[in-house]
Amino acid sequence: MMTLDVQTLGLMAAGGGLVGFLVGLTGVGAGALLTPMLITGFGVSPATAVGTDLLFASITKATAAVRHHRLGNVNWPILRTLAAGSLTSAVLTLLWLYFAKPDTASLSDVIRGLLAVLLIMSAVIIPLCPVLLKAPGPDTDAVDVAVRAPSTLAFGLLLGTLVTLTSVGAGAIGVAVLSTLYPALLARRIVGTDVVHAIPLAFLSGLGHLGLGNIDWQILAALLCGSIPGIALGTRLTGLLPDWLLRLILSVILLYAAYMLLPFLAKLIGVAF
Repeated sequence: MMTLDVQTLGLMAAGGGLVGFLVGLTGVGAGALLTPMLITGFGVSPATAVGTDLLFASITKATAAVRHHRLGNVNWPILRTLAAGSLTSAVLTLLWLYFAKPDTASLSDVIRGLLAVLLIMSAVIIPLCPVLLKAPGPDTDAVDVAVRAPSTLAFGLLLGTLVTLTSVGAGAIGVAVLSTLYPALLARRIVGTDVVHAIPLAFLSGLGHLGLGNIDWQILAALLCGSIPGIALGTRLTGLLPDWLLRLILSVILLYAAYMLLPFLAKLIGVAF
């Protein structure tokens, strides 16, 4: 566990508040923004950053789950199908980490480099989805869309592995893929479904990292002090913003998340060539 002074803890709390606000508003930030911030901004080891961030994400997003449900922002059939895949692959990935003891630092760097490319693609796709796929507009939002079970389950399997290894993907990749799979859903319903789905996935993965000794409780407490009021504010604004504006904000956040991951992409390209 790192020994941190009061100023550093205060900065972490402020960072947690900003991330919490963005998670409440867009569903994105807990992994894509916070993990790189902990590693590059505060010098936290990658393994500890991933493990701590996973528990942070599960607790932070849990505080927004009830409100998203009350606002009708959660599509439970889609969520159940997605979770069936993601929780299964998370358990299998944790078992692999425990018994095989691979070089997770190198593997996480490779995955984060690839995620940077995916995030840039997602940032372009999300605002264009309703136009390109000719989805219903905001006045004809399909609440009870048919679940695309095979695609959603397959994506869940991939997402569970990504989140367990890197803590990135539950929000950043989740909202992008759900937007593509279900373009008829308003952005706020995509955000709500993604936020609630991330709770059991991040908690399960976080418990696995706890068993591996990858949690710093001091950092976790500082982050939560800022994130809980931040996510409460962001969640309240989600239902007030027009769909096109929320999609645009999502796009900007994903681009910034990709920017945070560019060092890993540069490293990956350097190794490849």
